[in-house]
Amino acid sequence: MAFGPELMAVKGPGKRRAPTAKPSSCAVARLTSQRTRGFPVGTAARIEAEGRGAECIACDQSDVPGIAAALAGVAPVDILVNNAGTEEVCPSTEVTEQLWDRIVDTNLKGAFFLTQAMAKPMLARGRGTVVNLASLTSFVGVPTAAPYGSSKSGIAGMTRALATEWAGQGVRVNAIAPGYFRTDLTEVFYSDADWCAAMEAKIPMGRFGRLEDLEAAVLFLASDASSYVTGQILGIDGGYLASI
Repeated sequence: MAFGPELMAVKGPGKRRAPTAKPSSCAVARLTSQRTRGFPVGTAARIEAEGRGAECIACDQSDVPGIAAALAGVAPVDILVNNAGTEEVCPSTEVTEQLWDRIVDTNLKGAFFLTQAMAKPMLARGRGTVVNLASLTSFVGVPTAAPYGSSKSGIAGMTRALATEWAGQGVRVNAIAPGYFRTDLTEVFYSDADWCAAMEAKIPMGRFGRLEDLEAAVLFLASDASSYVTGQILGIDGGYLASI
């Protein structure tokens, strides 16, 4: 598979964020073909260990002016992976405006305005790829996840709208919709053995997703192997959606 030389991936803080970090804070990693020094541990360090370069830029994805400020002077990229997000389960009758805004502003508003900023040079050059992170909740309702499901349904709609708007200008926009994967955001569920057994029984492939399942899908959508694919929401769920 062929790729453009510059990739920008956006990742949320996860449960290991600093105590003072906002839940909507994220790191923007610009990966280049040149090795550089002095970057933080974690993803950037693993990239550097493989002989690539990584530039990490911290920003609050829910703060639109902050996105613009953080990206000022950042060179254009060929691939944007919108992977930052946050979640908090809560009965819908108890959802506050603050909780709603935190989740929707991070997952949807921030993703849109970051994409807008990154897409402008893509459109000017006539090439680029955006991969968004949708969810099973883009398609089905999940109790106590109304703000999250709303944000991810919005991601699906945004993906289709941007794909049709930019297709003729050489920029493709797709999304993956992961099923049940064990992540920082979902750890609270996977610590419950009864819940795990019940959910695995509902998945036709009989197992939860693995990281490599997502990696392969993102690689496909980011590469020229999917050069005629845009506006698609690719479910990666072991057959879950097909079975309900």
